[in-house]
Amino acid sequence: MKHIDLNTEMIHKGALILVNPAYAITEEPTNTLIPACDAVPDILLDRSAAVLLNQLMREIHGWRSIVPVSGYRPLWEQQNIWDDSLRDSGLEFTRKYVAVPGHSEHQTGLAIDLGLKQEHIDFICPEFPYTGVCQTFREKAADYGFILRYPAGKETVTGIGHEPWHFRYVGIPHAQIMRENGLTLEEYIEFIRQYPYDSRPYRLQCGSKEIQVSYLPAAGATDVEISGDHPYTVSGNNVDGFILTEWRLRSRNAETKELRLA
Repeated sequence: MKHIDLNTEMIHKGALILVNPAYAITEEPTNTLIPACDAVPDILLDRSAAVLLNQLMREIHGWRSIVPVSGYRPLWEQQNIWDDSLRDSGLEFTRKYVAVPGHSEHQTGLAIDLGLKQEHIDFICPEFPYTGVCQTFREKAADYGFILRYPAGKETVTGIGHEPWHFRYVGIPHAQIMRENGLTLEEYIEFIRQYPYDSRPYRLQCGSKEIQVSYLPAAGATDVEISGDHPYTVSGNNVDGFILTEWRLRSRNAETKELRLA
């Protein structure tokens, strides 16, 4: 039996925190950042995200044609980008494509903007077409824990215009679940609330393992017991609770969904 001690501050930490116009980032990363790409050492990303990003890029030989445009940004940098865009492009454009300082995913270290390698790259809206290696990256991203964060048709949900270049690390299996169900991060957090811990977890089959994903509300979740000796992760959602992910041995009688890899 394992005991997990949770507190309200932990709601704001983890790969699944929601940062958008309604929910601000409360704590920026410090010692978990590494270069997203060796060739561009000043663009930083959360360590787990950077490792998987580079694994994907090696598989598709992505760094030959793709460059990282923007990764982690501290608050002051996001403020400068907002101010510059407001001055140069106006309020309507800025609200559509630039997050309000304090509400930018780039401040988490979990988001990266990618662009097609070319002589001139637009820092705000880099070219990342739905063809070639860029599309190959997009199709395989979920299998490495990344989602296209601002898809077309979901603008009213995310509060941000469609950004083909902006990817967010949420981890495995969450990215695959979002892909299979066509969910944004906002919708996924709502979706997982249907699967409370110790009652009705969302189940996935992955080889001999069964992955269980469940929701724990912040209220009353200070001491959680997990039976067995198996790997697990806990992430806050930055809203009202936690998402628990467990990798258990497969149960023959449990109803599970097959985890599909692209």
